[in-house]
Parts: sequence; C-alpha cells; structure tokens
Amino acid sequence: MTYETVLYSKDDTGIARVTLNRPEVRNAISETMQRELRDIWDDVRQDNDVRCVILSGAGHSFCTGIDRGEAISEDNTDAMARGDFPGYPTPWVFDDPGRDIGPKSRDCWKPVIAAVSGMACGGAFYLLGEVEFIIASDDATFFDPHVTYGMTASFEPIQMLAKMPFQEIMRLSLLGADERMSAERAREIGLVTEVAPRDELMERAEWAAGVIAGAPALAIQGTMRALWAGLELSRQQAIEIAHYFTRIGGDADALKEGQARFASGKRPEWRLR
Repeated sequence: MTYETVLYSKDDTGIARVTLNRPEVRNAISETMQRELRDIWDDVRQDNDVRCVILSGAGHSFCTGIDRGEAISEDNTDAMARGDFPGYPTPWVFDDPGRDIGPKSRDCWKPVIAAVSGMACGGAFYLLGEVEFIIASDDATFFDPHVTYGMTASFEPIQMLAKMPFQEIMRLSLLGADERMSAERAREIGLVTEVAPRDELMERAEWAAGVIAGAPALAIQGTMRALWAGLELSRQQAIEIAHYFTRIGGDADALKEGQARFASGKRPEWRLR
C-alpha cells in the first residue's frame, strides 16, 4: 500500500511496520498524515494476519507533533488570539486533530510497539499515549513545547498521564521547550521500557514484535483489553470483569498447544532486559 506521508508494510510473520515519513519536517503530522494514519489503523484492525505493529519515524526524529506551519495560518493565529476559533460556530465545537492519529482512537486493538529515536514532542504524544510500550534509542528526547509558544497543553499531556507519573508530565508540560527529558530519564520513570543504541533500536523492536506476533492472537488481544480496562477502572471494577476477558480471550486449541509445550519441558531462549 502506498501513502504520501507514511510507509506501511506487512510481512508473513504477522508484523506490520508503520513509519512516519516526513523527515524534512521531523515527521510533523499534516492533515494528509492524519488521514493516512486513520486509514492504516483501520486496515490493521481488520486484517487478521496482522498480529503486532512497529511504529517509528523516518530520519532523525520520531515525530514533532502537529505541523504548525500547515495548521495555523497568520489569519487563524490572529483569530485564535481573540478567542475565535475559525470554522467553529461556538466554543463548544472543536475537532481535535489527534482523534484519528492513535490506534485506540480508531478502535484498533492490536499491539503497537513504538521505536522512538530523536525528538518526540507535542502531538507525538497522541501516538505514544496509545501504544503498548516504547523502546527508545539513546539519543531520544521527550518534551512538550505548547506553553512556550502560547498554547495550552491539554490533549497531549492528558494522553501521557497513563504513561508517566503526574509530576513528571506536569513538569514536562510547564517547562515547555526549555527542558527535554532524556531517554534514560524516561526509562527511569517507566515511560520507556528499554533504551538501546540507535543502530540497535529496530532490532530490539523487531525481536519483541516477533515474540508477540508468534503468540495466540486472541490471548494477546484479550490481555491488552484487560490491562487497558484495568488502567481506567478502579481496581475492584477491573477484577470484577477480569473473568470475562479470560473467558472471551480463551482459545481451546491454543491453550491445549501451550500446555503441551509446557509439559514437554521446552522453554524459550529468553533475553534478560
């Protein structure tokens, strides 16, 4: 499949690769990219052969957010300064530009691993807030420049509340472009699960995606649903519905095969992280 701003491919191992491909603007998200990501997540959702996705950025950065050069003309900026959002009849009508960018926003419940190198900032958090986990290169940095340039940071840091401690995303949001979080600090706080040399980043992501794609799809997706629900519900509510996820996510053949594998004494050649 050919797109203007995103590289999208699938292979026979069950892995799809989605690469933001506007390196000349550090993969800033244009309206075209929004539409193409929407279509790609819809395709991933409907293709039973896709079991895991690796999301990355071409060139030197992962993504630098919404393309401000395209999104805000001089006329629009003047109007917004007056409290008038062009094209909307009242203050209660607003189309969030991130509504089509992330997989969960498109009801796509396939595992997505983000492989982040270089800058990841602002609107990049629409994507990172909806992935299963992040692997970063040692040169990755995270920041949110909204307040530096006179804008309220809201949608993006709210997305990241599920990924970062409150005071960390608050600091990142309030300090704007004046401070960047390193990959190592991101790992320390749990935003990033692993930091790799840049030339090893995709190998690490490919390995993890291969393990996930090789597991029973129903069990993987059931596990995802359970954990995302547990993130948003109270503990007791999540425990109450856990048995539904277990029942729905159960596949008799996969369970039988898995138990036979365990009984055989064979164990995976595991990695230590």
